[in-house]
Amino acid sequence: MKRIEALQALADLTGRHPVVVTCAATSRELASVKDGDNHLYLLDAMGLVGSVATGLALSVDPSAPKVVGIEGDGSLLMNPNVLPTGGYLAPDNLLLVLLDNGVYGSTGALPTYSSRVDLGWFAAAVGWTTRSTATVDGLKAAFGELLTVRGPAFLHARIEAGNAEGTEKLLIDPVSITDRFTRWLREDHASAVAA
Repeated sequence: MKRIEALQALADLTGRHPVVVTCAATSRELASVKDGDNHLYLLDAMGLVGSVATGLALSVDPSAPKVVGIEGDGSLLMNPNVLPTGGYLAPDNLLLVLLDNGVYGSTGALPTYSSRVDLGWFAAAVGWTTRSTATVDGLKAAFGELLTVRGPAFLHARIEAGNAEGTEKLLIDPVSITDRFTRWLREDHASAVAA
């Protein structure tokens, strides 16, 4: 499965969810597939998806749609502490999707440690309910299953190395991204709780 195929599936599955997205190629490719007010792109903030998503999951109404984080293996390995922190704090409404291609895709495909460090096993060891897949259909099925889990959920998706060709840079001002996301969160996410 290519990253852009995984992101297309996730875009279709997360229209009602707050989505925190890692930087660089992943943000660009998701925005090219579907840019939404519910997307919080963490531009130039490598390693912080788990931290932001966990904090958000702890602060929103637990009956609202789960907070979804989309992270890469290189970025998660920059800040692996988010896994024990999420497992310890254990918000009911957190789902972290790891798109693991084994390389730093935006910086010349240098290898990460994920070929020898099983990040899904690590997440399970520190309290997350985990599933893994390497196909689009598997991703959709595991995502749906993990939506029903109480407590932090971790979807480890193995993807091919490489970036989508012709994807434009994401040039939205980060302040504007934050403003539209917080407005959406305040208006639409709050109404989802009331519904």
